[in-house]
Amino acid sequence: MFGDLFGKLTQIKQKMAEGKERLATVTLSGEAGNGAVKVTVDGNRQVKTIDIAAHLLTPENKEEMEDLLLSALNRALKDGEAAWEAEMKNAAGGMLGGLM
Repeated sequence: MFGDLFGKLTQIKQKMAEGKERLATVTLSGEAGNGAVKVTVDGNRQVKTIDIAAHLLTPENKEEMEDLLLSALNRALKDGEAAWEAEMKNAAGGMLGGLM
């Protein structure tokens, strides 16, 4: 019984590691200000790029740029979180059913 349990847990761990590798290749992006700020993350929720329109790079636009950057980051990270959760559910889903 425990051998089967440990075998399933090992399989889940391996599937999750494979899922994380796949997620590293997934690109998700978030935008704000009609594309003035763009953020790209991978499926593991790691920020990869930030693109800010030149007109925001002035002292008088600092607050606007910060607000847009937060919005774009949160949008991209929300999509990254959804992709991560779906991949982990997929990795463990079929195997956990037999344990419960």
